[in-house]
Formats: sequence, C-alpha cells, structure tokens
Amino acid sequence: MNLPLDLEYYPKISEEILKKNAEIITKNMEKWSKPFFMDVYSYSDLDEFRKVAAPFLNDQNLENLIILGTGGSIQTALTLSKLFKKKFYPIVSSRPEELVNVLSDCPPEKSLVIPISRGGKTLDVNSTLTLFRDYPMLALSSQGPMYEYLKKQDIPILPVPDLSGRFAASICSVGLIPSLIAGVNVDEFLNSLAESYSVFKDLHDTEENLALHYASLLKMLYNKGYTNIFNMPYSVYLEGAAGLFVQEISESSGKKEQGLLGTYQPAPLCQHSVLELLLGGKKGHTSPFIWTTLNEPQDIEINSTEFGLVNQTALNIIKNQADATFQALIGQNIPVSKIELYNISEESYASLIAFIQSTVYYFCMLLDVNWANNPLVVTGKEICNEAIKEGKTRSQRKQDREELAEKKYTNFL
Repeated sequence: MNLPLDLEYYPKISEEILKKNAEIITKNMEKWSKPFFMDVYSYSDLDEFRKVAAPFLNDQNLENLIILGTGGSIQTALTLSKLFKKKFYPIVSSRPEELVNVLSDCPPEKSLVIPISRGGKTLDVNSTLTLFRDYPMLALSSQGPMYEYLKKQDIPILPVPDLSGRFAASICSVGLIPSLIAGVNVDEFLNSLAESYSVFKDLHDTEENLALHYASLLKMLYNKGYTNIFNMPYSVYLEGAAGLFVQEISESSGKKEQGLLGTYQPAPLCQHSVLELLLGGKKGHTSPFIWTTLNEPQDIEINSTEFGLVNQTALNIIKNQADATFQALIGQNIPVSKIELYNISEESYASLIAFIQSTVYYFCMLLDVNWANNPLVVTGKEICNEAIKEGKTRSQRKQDREELAEKKYTNFL
C-alpha cells in the first residue's frame, strides 16, 4: 500500500537502530496488553450502527451535531470533523460561553446531541447533560450515573467497549457513530485504517514503517533528555489530529516517572510565539513536529506584485512558511520532523490516525510502559468531585491548596 502521507525527520535513524528497536518492541509486546486498535473490525458492527442511527441518517432537517464528551471520547471526532457534512459542535466541558452559543445556534428540531462516556461518571459530560433535555439524543455509554439517567429518559444507548478510550474511538461506536451520522464514509475509513495498520504492523520492513521510524526518533530524543514534542499544525485540517497525538503521547507514555509531553499551537501563528526560543534559546528540551497538507479542498490564488507574490496560492505560501521553519530548525541542529498529508479524505485521515497510534504504541514498548492505562488522571477528578459534593467555597479550595503546598514544597527551593 502506498500511504497517503509522508514523514521527513532529522537526524535520520540508522538501519541498525531501527532493527534493534524492532526487536525490543517485539520482546516488550509480550508484557503488555495487545494493541487491539490494530484489529479494526472486531468492535465495529456497522450494520448495527446504521440500524440504530437510521432515524437520524434519514432526517432531512438535521443540521447540527452536538457531541458531549472529552478526552478519548471526542479526539477522534475532532480529527475527522473536517469530513463532517453537518455543523459540528464539540462540547468538552461546562465552559459557559460555548454552552450559551450552542444553545443559541442549535434549535432542538435541527440538532442531535450525542453524549459519550463509557463509565458515565465524567463531570464534563454530566454537568451539561440536562441543558439538552429537550433535544433528540443518541447516547454512547455502558454504565454509571449518565447511563442510568439516560435510561430513565428512554434515550437510545449504544454500549462502549471496555477499552482504552483514546485508542478505541476510531474502531468502535465512539468515533464511528458520530462520523456515520455526519456523513463520513465509514466503510472507506475502516478499510483504509486496516490497510494502514497492515503496513505499520510489519516491523521487518524498517524502510517503509514510518511509525517505527518516528517511535525510534522519540526514543532517541527521550534518551538524550528531551521532554516535549511541540506540534505545529499548518492546516486547520490537521489541528484535530495534532490534538489526538498530544493526548496519546502524553497520557500513554507518562508512566513510572517516564514519558514525553505533547504540546501544540496552530501554525504559522506559533512561529511568532515560540520560534525564537526554539532557535535561539536553551536547547535539548523540545523537538518540533510540523504538520502540513499537500492538497486541500479549497485554495485561493494570490497575485500581489507589491509584495513579490506572483502566481501564488494561499496554500503554497503556507507550505513555504512550513518548509522555511523546518530548514531554520535544522540549521540550529534541532531535532525536527514533518508529517505531510497528501489530501483530505477518509483514506488520508485513516492513515494518519494509524500512524499516530502505532507510533505511540511502539514508543511505549521502547519505554516498556503500559500504553493502555492512565491511573493518575482521576486524581484531579476526585478532588473536584469532593469539593463540589462538600460545597467548598473558593477560599476553602485555596486554603486546601496552601496547606498541601506547605507540606509538599518544603525543600523545593
């Protein structure tokens, strides 16, 4: 299969290191749960999904798709959202302005709300759910308070498999139901996903396996003390995928006092935010990851002789900015990478998701950490739920922090 994307990175990883890393990955795979996400069709019953979604697929008045979800429940939808043929409103929390806007812009008779939470305890979802009580709903959940509430309301509910959510969404109801209703060709998406994983699963093909290459680069960076992969998406079509990478690399590798932090800001805006630091500041902590497109559905011709821009297009100018930044970083001996998506389609996004997930999985195998869990992410949730339950005031919450900090930072300075 010729993948609809390309990876360019520096410094190059040698064939010897790639083969050695492939052996390490194969060995460590035996210690941890299998990468279920590479088995594309085991959790995607498209016939059942179409049956449940039929009333909404045939609804000519449906214009707005509102998803209540956060983290792994929504990152895949954000990645694919540029393929959606409905207006998409992601509600990831109870931030008031976003709620006011969606309630104002989306009348119930033209909207569908899809709340997503496997465990049904996600505060970000549960805090907003009753605001949409008058809206048509199709829920994705398996247990917990949200599930019980929706069941009492006679809302149709599809189960969510008990899998690592950030890796599972693209192959199960979490990502496929919203995409199906939004008009994405999910058959083509899944077929391309399976074909892409067939490439990335082959650890013997060290030349073509881009996921092995990038995972190996990440491990080299980690060994040298790098802590941050700063993602620079030069296209709105890639910002969702960059967010997916940020969650997966951070949440999956951050175990046992190990891991890399993923961060991002849209480009070329980020050139004016962080490029001076990257080029002229302290080195050895951050490796930029540039995201570009070769073609996009729309482009605009630009002819401005006053500024030396003749026979240009808006996209071509962006490509030149990305490549110039890439070269400038190389010139300062900064390890840097660029992923380029050839077009905007189900096939391309499927290959990109497969690349992201395979890369992160292989990097975790090189670190020898559990790629699938996230045991400490509930810490803040528990503190929040307790504070709300006890009705703690702002000053009481601050006092709790002050008392904790006094104990924890005794010798910090």
